This record gives sequence, structure tokens and C-alpha cells, in this order.
Amino acid sequence: MPELPEVETTRRGIEPHVVGRVVTRLVVRNPRLRWRVPAKLERELAGQTITSVTRRGKYLLLATAAGTAILHLGMSGSLRVVACSQAADKYDHVDIVLDSGDCLRLRDPRRFGSLLWTRDEPLRHKLLRDLGPEPLSPDFSGGYLHEILRGRRRNIRDTLLDSRLVAGVGNIYANEALFAAGLRPTRPAGKITRTQCDRLVTAIRETLLRALRAGGTTLRDFRDSRGRPGYFQQSLKVYGREDEPCRRCHTPVRLKRLGQRSAFYCPKCQR
Repeated sequence: MPELPEVETTRRGIEPHVVGRVVTRLVVRNPRLRWRVPAKLERELAGQTITSVTRRGKYLLLATAAGTAILHLGMSGSLRVVACSQAADKYDHVDIVLDSGDCLRLRDPRRFGSLLWTRDEPLRHKLLRDLGPEPLSPDFSGGYLHEILRGRRRNIRDTLLDSRLVAGVGNIYANEALFAAGLRPTRPAGKITRTQCDRLVTAIRETLLRALRAGGTTLRDFRDSRGRPGYFQQSLKVYGREDEPCRRCHTPVRLKRLGQRSAFYCPKCQR
């Protein structure tokens, strides 16, 4: 967390407030995020006009004529538009101050997020260049998925979390999509048929789009650009519902640890 729907919700929320605005200064209260905020960033950003706000996987890209700021919200971060006069607290680590009198405030209690800078083509940055196709793009198809899964012994849940294969699905939405597709998270990826891949791609897209319409999922920390929680958690079918009845067949939902993350599934609806 935050995953693709939360990051896209944030992008859509901040875009109208920042595109065309000039960055007047950068306030860095704590540079020690996942990677240290570059010391040169204030000098590079000050005076620049933000020309676009885009997303690649779980990364936000704020473009200017001089370069691009690359932001990641980590496990607990948020990026909000607030008045510069609003007092910051101990978890508000960076403000990107705009000529409108507002600022983009990066809040990150656990400090797993990041704010980096590149003068080069951002999609060639080491954090972005190896990302797989966007799950909502035409490049992510049943044929593509079937081809990359061929011969893989790893379970399908963990495979979907590999950003080199598909960018930004995340654990919550992988669990929900696998339920919608009728596939257990423990199923070896290489055993999934082309027909099942078609069904899974559709389930991933529909799950992500429903989450976007709900403003994402707030389990603990996520808030959108205006500080509002997401509401998709009210529609979750299996994630976080261990021992609760399946919403489809009423069989108790099971929890299994795969690696270091939780996988939730219905033993009757998913095979």
C-alpha cells in the first residue's frame, strides 16, 4: 500500500492543482526517506513550471522543462494539496511549494517512500526502465500473460506482484482479481491455461477500475490528495476476510502466507 489505484487516484487529484504552476521553492524537513532526497533538488526545481503529472506503475512523475521529479509513496505515504500556511507535523517530510499559495505535501510515517530527480528521459531511469506493461493498457493481454507464465513454477499471486511482468497490481488487487477469475493464489503460474489467462486479465482490469471508481482502498494510512480515504475496502471479496463467509458461496475465506505476504481465497470458488 498504496497500490496502483491509490497512486492513480492521487495523480488525478493533484493534477488540476499543479500543472501549469511554478515551483517557488522546496522545503525538505527530513531528507532520509527510502533514498535520501537529493541535495540539489531544491536548486533544480525552484523556478520550474510543472508541465504534466503522469504515472508509471506505482511511481508519480512530475515533469518540468529541466527534468522530472519521481515520487513513490512507499507503504504509508500520501501526497496532498494543502495551503502553505497549514502547519506541518512530524510525518510531513517535504513540501513542493507552488506559486498558487498551495503546496504538494509528502507525508510518509514509515519513510519507505522516495522523491528523486532525473534530467534524462524518466522512463529510462533505473527504477522505471524494467517495469512490465501497465495492467490497464492494451499491451497487457491474455496472450501476453500466457506467454510470460509459460514454464513458471512460482505461484500465480507472487507472479502478479512482479513489477517486471506487470506494473503495479499489488497484493490487495491480485487477491481480489484471482477470486474474480476463480483461481487460487497458490496455483503454479505455468499451469494456467490461455483461457484462464484471458479471464484473469479481465478480472485484473475490472478490479482495478472498480477500485479507481471507489477512490482506492484505505486499510490503514492511505488518503487521497484532499485527505479523504478510499472506499474500495467496503467491496473486498476475500482480502482481509479470513474466516468470514465467502460473498458468493458462504464458505469461510482462508488465509495462507506466501512469502512475506498474506493470500486470501475461497477454497470452493477458487481452484
